[in-house]
Parts: sequence; C-alpha cells; structure tokens
Amino acid sequence: MRTILIIIRKEFLQIFRNKAMLPILTVIPLVQLILLSFAATNEVKNLNLVVHDADHSDYSRKLRDKMMSSGYFVLRAQTDNMEEADEILQRDEADIILDIPPGFERSLLRDQEAKIQLRTNAINGMKGGLAGSYAATVIRDFNRQILPEALRTAAVRVDKMPSFNITFSNWYNPTLDFKVLMVPGILAALVTILTVILSGMNVVRERELGTIEQINVTPIKKYQFIIGKLLPFLFIGLFDLALGLAFAKLLFNIPMVGSLWLVFAFCVVNIIAILGVGLFISTTANTQQQAMFVAFFFMMIFLLMGGLFTPLESMPEWARYFAIPNPLAHFVEVMRKVLLKGSGFQDIKYHFMVMGIMAVVINLFAVMSYRKRG
Repeated sequence: MRTILIIIRKEFLQIFRNKAMLPILTVIPLVQLILLSFAATNEVKNLNLVVHDADHSDYSRKLRDKMMSSGYFVLRAQTDNMEEADEILQRDEADIILDIPPGFERSLLRDQEAKIQLRTNAINGMKGGLAGSYAATVIRDFNRQILPEALRTAAVRVDKMPSFNITFSNWYNPTLDFKVLMVPGILAALVTILTVILSGMNVVRERELGTIEQINVTPIKKYQFIIGKLLPFLFIGLFDLALGLAFAKLLFNIPMVGSLWLVFAFCVVNIIAILGVGLFISTTANTQQQAMFVAFFFMMIFLLMGGLFTPLESMPEWARYFAIPNPLAHFVEVMRKVLLKGSGFQDIKYHFMVMGIMAVVINLFAVMSYRKRG
C-alpha cells in the first residue's frame, strides 16, 4: 500500500508542477460545458421560408401570418412565380417553400377541403425533417382555428361539430428546455474525454522522458504501478464532475432529482473502466503522438455512438450492440436518469454491472500489456 501511495504522490507532483495542466483540468472543461450546452441543440429555428401565394386571398394571408408567428420561420421571399421560388431553394437560400395554389379560399369555403404543398430543402436531413414537421404542425393548428370560421361563412351548422379537449404534461423536463437534456450528457462526455486522454498519454510520456527505465529497475510490481497511475486521474475525474455539476446547477438550473451519491458511485466505476482504456493505449503506444491518435479514434466512436446527440433507439440494431461496451453510452444514460428522473439503484443496476465487468477486464488487459523491462 505504501508503494502505491508513493506512486500516487509522484503523479500529483508531476501534474501540479506543470503550470499548463491546471487550466486544462479545470477552466477548459467548464468553458466547454458552457459553450456546448448553448450550441449543442436539436432545436431548429429561423428557418428561411419562401411563400408562393397564387391565391392572394384573406385565408392565404392568414396562413402565411400563422407560419410567421410560430417563431420557427423567417420570411425569405414572397412571390407569384413558382420558378423563382424553386430557384431560391436551389441556391440554398431557403429551407422550405409554402405553395398556396389558386382557388385555395374558394375550395376551403365550398368543399371544406383545400390543398397546399410544402417543398423542403433536405440536404440536411434532420433540418429538413424538422422544418416539414414544424410547418405541418402550424398548418394543423391553422386548420383547427379556421375551420369553424369557414363553416360559419359557408352557412353550415357548427353546433353539432364534435370537439376534443386535450390536456398533456411533460414529465422530467416540463419546459422542454433542451439544455436540461444536453448538460448532463455533455458533462459526462467531458469527464470521459479528459480522463481517457490524460491516462492515454501517461505511461508513454514516462517512456519518452526516459524515466520508465528507472521505475522498471525498482521492485514495484505491475499492478502497483498501474493502480498508482490510475488513482490520481480517478480523483481528477471526480473533481471535474463535482465542479461541472455545481456549474450546471448555478448557470443552467439543471434539476438534480436523484441521489448525487449514486451519480458519484457510478462515476467511480465508469472512470475506472475509462482509465483502463487509456492505460491500455498508453502501455501499447510508443510515442505520445501515437497515443493521442488512438485515444482520438476511440473517443470519436464513444461520442458518435454514445447516445449523446442521437438516441440509441434510432440507430441500427448492429450499432446498438456496439453501445454495450461503450462507457460513455452508460455514463450519459445514468446521468440523465438519476439527475432528471430520480432513478434509483434498481433502475441503473444493469449499467453498474456492465461497467463493473468492463473495469475489471480492461484493467487486467492494461496490467498484462505492460512489460516491465530493466
């Protein structure tokens, strides 16, 4: 035990002697948390709308105004020429075209049915899909609002029209604030990135500096060396998590419904697994540059297939299997479940089990891959 404590002390001395390291461990993650929490959002606003109004009626103007008042669209142009509207869309200056044909108001009043067309710029599939969905929602609201008026104008009895009263509530995020969803996940991602990169460069830095030979001629056992290298970064990861949670509460008022002790308990298991990945990279790489590239490779997979930006349920079935050994996928899921839903241990015990197995297996590989040569 004394040997491990000496190695831990040595690691902390190396970290604190490097004046550039402290801002990397504290200031930079907080700046990233603040910037990414505002920027990383799936909400799409200020969509450029082109209106082709061939009807020039009162109802066509009401529909246009309804689209503009929704808060999602900005009027890019209004034209009577469909070719001009298509040209604007082809120049990528518009996101959606609202095509109102001639006779729109007449069809609505006479037949209670009128057709309009939406043309969406779908180069960005997600943006195009959301633009079409927003426009369809606005048109449905317009239809519900205008239909009774149209029927009265057409002298049709409306006293026997069926009506529905719909009430709903949003659980866990009542205001539908996207930052409530993203901040816990971004914090989990930052802690993961920081720990895997620092641990990934740790042993290989000793090799480049030449100090690894001095350690190898000592009677230090391999497991003592690995534990002494792992624990300092575990403490750093926990410190960054605590700091990030404090800023998430103060700046974004993120709800913390569940137990913070449960969050930190899972964080310990998760970081041990992540550090095992980093130490395995560090013990097998020959230079810090190699270690950085390999760590970057793993982090890209962790981020893009971790459920942070894209729900795991929307991925192909084969991709969901890759999320099982992905520490970030479990970390993001646990952070959101515990902080936002108040989930207990029974709700996340699967994640504990998977990460516990991962921590043991990966760190065993890290110990075995380290070759002690004098």
